[in-house]
Amino acid sequence: MSPLAIGNSRSEQRLRLTWPDGRESLLDHAELRRQCPCSQCRAFRLRGLTPMVDERVRVIELNPQGYGLQLVFSDGHQRGIYPWAYLAQLDS
Repeated sequence: MSPLAIGNSRSEQRLRLTWPDGRESLLDHAELRRQCPCSQCRAFRLRGLTPMVDERVRVIELNPQGYGLQLVFSDGHQRGIYPWAYLAQLDS
C-alpha cells in the first residue's frame, strides 16, 4: 500500500506520509537514518550496534521507486530504499 501524499519538512525534520486508510505517519529524519534498510546499515544493526547519527541530519531528497522511497540524507547517505510497508511499520 503506497501513500496518497508525501511531505517532507526540513525545518521540523519530519517525513509525513498520508495512507489510503486515513492514517498519517510522522517520521523523524534522524530515526529514518538510523533505520536505513540498506545492506550495510542492516548488517550493522544485526550485530547489535546502533548507528551513530547526528540528530541534525535531514532528508534532502525523496526519490520514489515504485515499491518504496529512496531517501537522500544531508550526511550523504543515500543507499537505502525504504519499502512502503517498512515505512508504515516504522510509525507503529
